[in-house]
Amino acid sequence: MLKSDRWIRRMSAEQALIVPFVGEQVSRGVVSWGLSSYGYDIRVADEFKIFTNVHSTVVDPKNFDERSFVDVRTAVCTIPPNSFALARTVEYFRIPRNVLAICLGKSTYARCGIIVNVTPFEPGWEGFATLEVSNTTPLPARIYAGEGIAQVLFLEADEECEVSYAERKGKYQGQEGVKPPVVRP
Repeated sequence: MLKSDRWIRRMSAEQALIVPFVGEQVSRGVVSWGLSSYGYDIRVADEFKIFTNVHSTVVDPKNFDERSFVDVRTAVCTIPPNSFALARTVEYFRIPRNVLAICLGKSTYARCGIIVNVTPFEPGWEGFATLEVSNTTPLPARIYAGEGIAQVLFLEADEECEVSYAERKGKYQGQEGVKPPVVRP
């Protein structure tokens, strides 16, 4: 069942579901963020890994070459045309073992050809979420740190899962910064 603003507020207070938590929608002069009716609009931090082809590396998830990215810390990130950047959320998440969270890009960015891709937040996962922000346009695109980037929806199951992400020692558990792909040997 999709969870409401009341549930998100209560879980954030009782179990630190979202830290920091803002119990209202902040929208004046910014891309909005904070609590919404049936979700939470997350913010993007000022840490970015911008995709580059400077070293002519091959993108390989099994043998990822970190030279594929340029690390940037900035209030306004410019993503090159037809490229992408990795970023992270301002918010830290602690997902209960009977909840799955799904993250979807905000329409403000989507209307500019900027797509946010995030995999589900699995039951028992915790950490800062790594975001993939794609610029699908032939023009440079700006992303504003500290402002809204995507919305998280929380789905509660009728029962807890048998094995949580934490129990199977998921490779992205407790991630701190912007985390590139990892494949365990």
